[in-house]
Amino acid sequence: MGVSADRSESGQAFPAYVAVIAGLLFLAFVYFAVGRAAVLRSGAQTAADAAALGAAQDARDQLREGWLEVIDDPAQWQLFVRGAFDVDSGLACERAADLAASNDATVEDCTAASLRFDVMVQTNGAVGDSIVPDTETRKATATATAVIEPRCSFVEPEPTEQPGPTEEPEPTEVPTSTPSADPEPEPELILGLTCDGEVITIDPENPLLPGAGALFRVRLTGDHE
Repeated sequence: MGVSADRSESGQAFPAYVAVIAGLLFLAFVYFAVGRAAVLRSGAQTAADAAALGAAQDARDQLREGWLEVIDDPAQWQLFVRGAFDVDSGLACERAADLAASNDATVEDCTAASLRFDVMVQTNGAVGDSIVPDTETRKATATATAVIEPRCSFVEPEPTEQPGPTEEPEPTEVPTSTPSADPEPEPELILGLTCDGEVITIDPENPLLPGAGALFRVRLTGDHE
């Protein structure tokens, strides 16, 4: 009687052990899914930040290139000093897409407004756990915003007054040779540009601008600065 009773109790306990083990395994899968979801969210935010910064940096480079095209016309500089020059936002968003892809994500939306880029991305990977419901195809999304901030100011120089024409006395003798033409005046240095407190002088004969990073600052805004 004693042996059969022990076997009976052992047989009754076995299903309980199986249920406990199954429950523990299920909890382990749940924790795994939650952990993977957290990793995906973090990866999505990294991709969004990189994409937004990439779009803004591409636009910043376009601003500098446009400025170089009018470097000899200071009257147009204010457009670039304020960042008011229209850039190709499509190219900037292509750069955003490239950087998102390098972080295993896809750009779902890229919007440009003045000196601001808003980007939303979605991860390519999903949580992918068939045991935990609704996680096999669940992906993570994230948004980020980057802005371009001008570092420079420009005070257009006052135009120099040209001396008025002077009356020349009538020649008393007919010149025997043609006088040589006056040499053209050398172009004046362009003054008035200041970037982060540093005065920048532009030589029209050899026009050089500081790098894009010295002309414009790019940074993230909001919770991910």
